[in-house]
Amino acid sequence: MEIAPLAFGGNVFGFTVDEPTSFKLLDHFIDAGFNLIDTADGYSRWKPGNKGGESETIIGNWMKKRKNRDKVIIATKVGTDMGDGKKGLSKKYILKAAEASLKRLQTDYIDLYQSHFDDADTPVSETIEAYSELISQGKVKAIGASNLSSERLLDSLEFSEKNNLPKYQTLQPEYNLYNRERFEKEYQQICLDNNLSVINYFPLASGFLTGKYRSEKDFSKSVRGDGMHKYLNARGYRILNALDDVAKRFDTTPATVSLAWLMAQPGIAAPIASATSMEQLDSLLKAADLPLDNKAIEFLNQASNY
Repeated sequence: MEIAPLAFGGNVFGFTVDEPTSFKLLDHFIDAGFNLIDTADGYSRWKPGNKGGESETIIGNWMKKRKNRDKVIIATKVGTDMGDGKKGLSKKYILKAAEASLKRLQTDYIDLYQSHFDDADTPVSETIEAYSELISQGKVKAIGASNLSSERLLDSLEFSEKNNLPKYQTLQPEYNLYNRERFEKEYQQICLDNNLSVINYFPLASGFLTGKYRSEKDFSKSVRGDGMHKYLNARGYRILNALDDVAKRFDTTPATVSLAWLMAQPGIAAPIASATSMEQLDSLLKAADLPLDNKAIEFLNQASNY
């Protein structure tokens, strides 16, 4: 399964982006030569009035209207709390949730089906066996993991290997210039050792690495502004200053540089980034054509050291 080096994050569909705008953004993304769209059954349940599945529904409507299912790679997830006890990674629930996702996406197969959040009450063997059944039925092409502990990830890989069952092919962790430590210390080597492609979320630290939030007065710029407090410290400002310097040198934006830095890291297949406007999306897409030199990468490494 070959993917372009940037994935579109579908968490904004049905949340901060309505269906007509979602269609325009997706059209632009695909027309620019990219193909991986990441979503989840739980997107965007958190918005008042939503029940979950809104993002998958919008993507499904778009694919049906454009008749382009064969040109896109759809990644979705299972396991998050959908209310009414619908959550977890038990075999019974995964099989049921997969059918619901397929219906919303208006497709007969999911390219990449991922464990969204771990379920400590379910053995990893049961989860893998559920995925194996879906793959044998042709309803899922490949499986991935997100938000699993390193121990449970290794246990899952070992179980698959020993029993000749489908293995996780991808890991979706949080990873960006500010939040480096956990992934690099706990997961990076596992991914390299087991040939797991990394499609990381929050590559721009919820927008902080775009340079949009430089003081508390900037928090009102978006619904995510209130979450920026944790980044406004000496290290955060050091990273922003470094991004400004590199962006100026390459005549681009901090967001583009942030993504290009990620794309240059070992094991990274495609950062997952979302956009709510064409201007934002264009800034993200440019990262794929920005080959940072070793000097720039090392400069950013030093500025973001933990």
